[in-house]
Amino acid sequence: MKSYLKDRHQRVVIRNKYSSTHYSRWNKITRGVPQGSVLGPLLFLIYINDLPATINHISAPTLFADDTNIICIHQDLKLYNKTIEETFLKIKKWFQLNSLILNHNKIESIQFSTKFNLENSTCIDDEHNNMGNTQSTTFLGLILDKTLSWQLHIEKICAKLKSACYILRSLNPILSVSSLKTIYFSYIHSIITYGIIFWGNSINSAEVFKLQKRAIRIITNAYCRTSCRNLFKELNILPLQSQYILSLAVYVAKNKEDFISNLDVHSINTRHKSSLHPPFPRLTKSQREVYYAGIKIFNCLPLNYPVR
Repeated sequence: MKSYLKDRHQRVVIRNKYSSTHYSRWNKITRGVPQGSVLGPLLFLIYINDLPATINHISAPTLFADDTNIICIHQDLKLYNKTIEETFLKIKKWFQLNSLILNHNKIESIQFSTKFNLENSTCIDDEHNNMGNTQSTTFLGLILDKTLSWQLHIEKICAKLKSACYILRSLNPILSVSSLKTIYFSYIHSIITYGIIFWGNSINSAEVFKLQKRAIRIITNAYCRTSCRNLFKELNILPLQSQYILSLAVYVAKNKEDFISNLDVHSINTRHKSSLHPPFPRLTKSQREVYYAGIKIFNCLPLNYPVR
């Protein structure tokens, strides 16, 4: 480990096919580790291990590899802005103490709100680097807009599915149904199922379902207006909404410790005592979220039904 971190040198090599190769001087590396190494990710995680501890009392940091996201929640706009400013100052101080520099070009700020509360905006000013709110951001492959309508993410999915349908149509004359089905699960099913528990209940998901039916008709050489109900059964493929329900039920079953049952709330011996206890959301959007929708679906399952 010591030889891996100390006394390392590097130089820049410039190769041009029209001229000779040029070399820079060897310089000693005082910070960082070689990129692409096995120990690199582990040392990086150790290096930033204390970052959440500096701000977790005022915000909710979420780290995944080198992707850091900070969530600030408050109903009062003034206190919300104050929380963001305090969080940013603590992060900036942590960067300075750890010999790091903030890249303002890679910092994005998005304020989630309902459609009726879009006039509020937050702006972070750091040494004349103005960082205002953005309309959307990408988090682990999911495109989040400020109203969580999932419209932008579904548009991205639809663009990928149209390309996949073109591939299926091109290969349809030369491949069997079994081979086309394999291509479906590789190029379409994987796209549809990723993050479906978040966007599958959106009103914009109907466009994804239309493209899924187009792919099914291409595989089976069916007419463009043929009903897909029996085609889904023949191919043993779940329609979009059925896949959403299955994915949501599996998620709740695997994370049941994050939910509470009715017995945890009251001791009354009712026939629904073993059911999960749902919250009481005020907004329709809240009823479409994973937590509430997952409870409603899971409570409809038979008590002894195995969910894998």
